[in-house]
Amino acid sequence: MESEAPAPTLLLLCGKSNEEKDVARILKESNTLQLHNNGEQVEVVLHSQVETSFKDDEFRVEEYFYSLSTRRFGRLLIYSPKLSSTHDVISQNNSDLPVGSVCVADVQLKGRGRTSNVWQSPKGCLVFSFSIQMEDGRMVPHLQYVVCLAMTEAIKAICPHLDVRIKWPNDLYLGGLKVGGILSTSVYRSKKFYISAGVGLNVGNEKPTTSLNAVLKRVDPLSRELKREDIIADFFNKFESFYDVFLEQGFQALEELYYRTWLHSGQRVIVQEMSDDDQDQFVENVVTIQGLTSSGYLLAITDDGQMCELHPDGNSFDFFKGLIKRKMS
Repeated sequence: MESEAPAPTLLLLCGKSNEEKDVARILKESNTLQLHNNGEQVEVVLHSQVETSFKDDEFRVEEYFYSLSTRRFGRLLIYSPKLSSTHDVISQNNSDLPVGSVCVADVQLKGRGRTSNVWQSPKGCLVFSFSIQMEDGRMVPHLQYVVCLAMTEAIKAICPHLDVRIKWPNDLYLGGLKVGGILSTSVYRSKKFYISAGVGLNVGNEKPTTSLNAVLKRVDPLSRELKREDIIADFFNKFESFYDVFLEQGFQALEELYYRTWLHSGQRVIVQEMSDDDQDQFVENVVTIQGLTSSGYLLAITDDGQMCELHPDGNSFDFFKGLIKRKMS
């Protein structure tokens, strides 16, 4: 007996203004949006064609657009109650989408991480990815830091009680526990970098670590719960402003605010690497983290004054134990 084919993934196209609604209509009529994940089928529907009543745990499109005040980012929304990966939706359709298009899901089945990790994002988690295009490849590595900064500043603006900090290069921590992460990938095509930036943030889901609302309830029992719609809208409001500064002045213009938000200024860590003389032995050097290099990597200085650059893909970082291990090639 043949098994039934899985139901197609619903992609609901939504626009803040008539301009984005026209783009959504064209995308649907041209059958442009595709997912190339083991034959995953998609059903594309315009927001105007469905009833606007949503369940309590579903993303409220109108509330999101009401709080959004951007000119470009976040104005064309692809919403899905459940899909494999928001990052795949954006990355596999990036060249056909306007800059700033965003995909949001209530449940994500195969979320992606920086080291190709895959995980499920349950209900209550804010998961989204959005499209960016850049021409200067030297600026691309810093983009993930702009995304991190925009998210921490958005949370701070909505709820000053929550001191969310950045753990380099792309994690968000609250009270010593990870509550979010950033993923940024790019493809170079036709003299442009097509970038897919993704965010996962524990807003209402307490597993696997904790959530913003769980911590907020402890520090301020009378406060109202944070909503995903408010957070993502304020994220884009902040990101668009930071992104404009970033393009015009470089990341240096945002560094002071970034360093106030990350966890590592002046942190002393041990760099452990294999000995040249004996591969069974390790050499340890104590370094002090200074900041970021012009390439976007970690800048540190040894006790004897030597500067060193640490790459996220060439080292294993355990900042809370103060240990950095050089990965074997």
